[in-house]
Amino acid sequence: MQDSSDFATIIFLGLAAFVIWRLYSVLGMRTGQEGKPMDMIRPASGSAESKVVQLPNARPAPEEEPVVQIDPDRWRGFAEADSPVAEGLDAIAAAEGGFDARGFREGAKGAYEMIVTAFAGGDRRMLRDLLAKDVFEGFAQAITDREKRGETVTTTFVSIDKAEFVDVRMRGRTAQITIRFVCKLITATRNAEGTVVDGSADKVVDVVDVWTFARETGSRDPNWKLVATEAGQ
Repeated sequence: MQDSSDFATIIFLGLAAFVIWRLYSVLGMRTGQEGKPMDMIRPASGSAESKVVQLPNARPAPEEEPVVQIDPDRWRGFAEADSPVAEGLDAIAAAEGGFDARGFREGAKGAYEMIVTAFAGGDRRMLRDLLAKDVFEGFAQAITDREKRGETVTTTFVSIDKAEFVDVRMRGRTAQITIRFVCKLITATRNAEGTVVDGSADKVVDVVDVWTFARETGSRDPNWKLVATEAGQ
């Protein structure tokens, strides 16, 4: 009786081993269609960030370029917003990073007074450093003609009341700024005998000049030179 029960046990163990082997042979096979285990792609519960699955070869989203805000009042006191003068100042600032409109205007006022005074005194050396070649030649010729007539000029600045930008532009690499000067001065021209033949020795007069200064951007020479003059209204 015991032998028969032992035999039955052996048969059941053999059947169990056979069933386990069959299950392993079926479940252990890969057909190429299996998905990854769900835990590999399932987001953790309660995590908002885990709802986006970053694929291994996915390219990161391109960063948006920052929006450059242009200050409409960047040239306040020098040009109206969006005017041709403002656009010209923008172009010069882009070509010459250190451009300072306020510093330029103050320098131009100083140059204006120096040039007018040097012309009155016949100072060719100073004029040569401040004027473009063709403008210098015109000034020098006027001084020569005056000297031939035996005339002398005295000029005294009272004030520069206004210096406004009226035209600003880039011509290739050359920056050009035209300024309208309004000033008060005393000027008198005397003949060889000392008699005043033009102007007045004590009367203050209003003078308006429109001058254009130029400089090649990127040049090592920081100086602007006078390239054109005209009488203003």
